[in-house]
Amino acid sequence: MDMMRKNVAMPDRTVFSHPARHGVAVLARQMTLPIELGIVHQLFGQARAGATPDGEPLYEVVTCALRPGELRTDGDFTLNVAHGPEALAQADTVIVLSSYDDYEQQEPGLTEPLADAFARIRPGTRVASICTGAFVLASAGLLDGHVATTHWRYADRFAALFPQVELDPDVLYTDGGEVLTSAGCASGIDLCLHMIRRDFGMAVANDVARRTVVPPHREGGQVQYVRRPVPEPSSPSTAAARGWALKRLGEPITLGQMAAQEAMSVRHFTRRFRDEVGTTPMNWLTQQRVERARELLEESDLPVEQVAEQAGLGTAANLRQHFHAALGTSPSAYRATFRGPGTAA
Repeated sequence: MDMMRKNVAMPDRTVFSHPARHGVAVLARQMTLPIELGIVHQLFGQARAGATPDGEPLYEVVTCALRPGELRTDGDFTLNVAHGPEALAQADTVIVLSSYDDYEQQEPGLTEPLADAFARIRPGTRVASICTGAFVLASAGLLDGHVATTHWRYADRFAALFPQVELDPDVLYTDGGEVLTSAGCASGIDLCLHMIRRDFGMAVANDVARRTVVPPHREGGQVQYVRRPVPEPSSPSTAAARGWALKRLGEPITLGQMAAQEAMSVRHFTRRFRDEVGTTPMNWLTQQRVERARELLEESDLPVEQVAEQAGLGTAANLRQHFHAALGTSPSAYRATFRGPGTAA
């Protein structure tokens, strides 16, 4: 996959003890959020070769700080971090967690300890942020000219500090190749699964999601903040309609049929659906069909025409159009990337 070992000189891996695994260094700072650290360790730590419980671990994750020792958190406990910034020099991926310090940042530059730490990161290393960790990436200049996101509550401050960064405050995460950002801490789950999927394919990422009992995939472009993600007890939901549609992706599905599953008018159903999911029913349906096509391309040898039919996208031309719009690539190129050379599409 695209983030296997790069052709750069590797230093002695004194921090990482398994050279064959993809090394992930998680940079935590004072007043960090432990939930973010747990997300990274849990998700990358569950990734196994062959997407099987007895497969070889694919990642090695270590936590580091600007200097080893005790870190305060936003809870009533501290973290004792054994590694300092030397871990950043040995990592294949660096993930920067958020800190309460980000909420008060007034100037765009890095502090001297952060600048020294970032100077250790090798060229070609993938760098990602969770929540307001994007402030650090932007201060380091890594986001200049890139699309980035951060928590919606701090979007205005981010935009004022970093006008050279194209901020999208509405999405869950962004992928700029070697630099990635995510919104609030929960969207860190989506970002980690996205990176695992990019590195080792959908089967491994889906297995990680199943193990940790989280949704296997949410597109980065999905909105951060949905006005009513959980319906009021007295209000009807659209969950039954979504479940009904997911079982019939290969069949023609109309808006009226979906509304009928909830005994709503089309107008009321559409409004309710947008409030809960953040997009229209038909856009959501297309997203699910593209996701199904991705699974079929990775896990089967079906030709593109049959993939399109089984995913409910009709023709190969229609599949290519939606695939390019959603992922910026063709079905054949996607299959070649995630199943390796020699697989016909």
